[in-house]
Amino acid sequence: MTDDQSAAAAKPDQAEETRQIQRVALYGFLLNLGLAGMKGILAKTSGSLAVAAGAIDSATDSVASAAIYGGLRLSALKSSRFPLGLYKIENLISVFVAFFIFLAGYEVIRRVLFGAGGHPDISLTTIGFLLLAAAAIQLFGRYCLKLGRRTESPTLLAEGKHRQVDVLSSLIVLGAVVMNYLGLHFQLLNLGIDQMAAILVLVFIAKSGWDLLTDGMRVLLDASVDAETLNQVREIIEGEPLVKEIVSLEGRNAGRFRFIQTHIVLRTYDLHKAHRISDRIETRIREKIPHMERVIIHYEPDTSKYRRIALPLIGSEGKLSGHFGEAPSFAIIEQHLVEKNISKQEILENPFQNLERGKGIRVAEWLVQKKVDLVLVQEDLKHKGPGYVFSNAGVEVRTVSAKSLTEALEEEI
Repeated sequence: MTDDQSAAAAKPDQAEETRQIQRVALYGFLLNLGLAGMKGILAKTSGSLAVAAGAIDSATDSVASAAIYGGLRLSALKSSRFPLGLYKIENLISVFVAFFIFLAGYEVIRRVLFGAGGHPDISLTTIGFLLLAAAAIQLFGRYCLKLGRRTESPTLLAEGKHRQVDVLSSLIVLGAVVMNYLGLHFQLLNLGIDQMAAILVLVFIAKSGWDLLTDGMRVLLDASVDAETLNQVREIIEGEPLVKEIVSLEGRNAGRFRFIQTHIVLRTYDLHKAHRISDRIETRIREKIPHMERVIIHYEPDTSKYRRIALPLIGSEGKLSGHFGEAPSFAIIEQHLVEKNISKQEILENPFQNLERGKGIRVAEWLVQKKVDLVLVQEDLKHKGPGYVFSNAGVEVRTVSAKSLTEALEEEI
């Protein structure tokens, strides 16, 4: 499958994923609306301040859910004025939801702590409906978190986390209602059951709202993508043999989508070859990392003042090996291109000399990883496995008649 075909195949999946997220957001709005209505009726019939606070919480959630659904519809749009898309609307909505969570917390504490006192009239019907509401919130929240982790949608993750808070607050309210139904009335520090339940609910609300606010603002302020993702991208780029150096690598999130920009140095002056390498790197990044919206690769040819030269050796006396793959060790030398002086030299043991088959190719791949620019050998590697490896990696191979490392370098100079 070509790169174009792979990209075309990915677009329908991404579009379907977006539609699925939009459907879940719509379901969340309908659920919140139903819960707000049900809790409002139960609050009026029972006179419970805790249930009234729950109704206020669900009502504010309804408004937030409506905004989430509308925002998700907008985030999928693109225009000439917003060429990079409106994906950040998802993160903006996460911040918006956080403020609604704080508003719900304020309403809860205001109504419960400063509302009218008295004992509510609780029935089994009230308890049953509240238990059903808590179960519905729990199931929907788990579904949002599962889908949010799979799609990496900050909106669904925010919705799922919010539902977790809703479940805890619902259970606390339910516990207070049950205790009132059983006639268990007591006070602690002049706080009744409803008041203590409200304080516990407020703690969960504040924690959830703060997490959503900080996560959303982080993306809106163009914070970098996580270190793990950047390391994955770096490994993919470094895995390309013709990449000499990664000058810079940056990334950011917008909604559940990622944007990567990198500047690399290539061991080639061929523009067509450099373009193919860039396309290959981009394809691999998109294959390995989900929701990669855009990959921008700036490349330039190698203008280094030094080159790395590799030579196969026998022993430590500097005698050149006549067999590339079976050479016991390799000298890797760093040489100044203009002055021709040697700035660094190291002798490395050949880790593949004892392989029964394919040792030459493995050694060539090993030297490519060592970022060598030139290999000096006595045997001709053309039309052989190692020669093809070096050719694909842009590493130059020259045959020399010298018998030692010193003679080979003098011959090369």
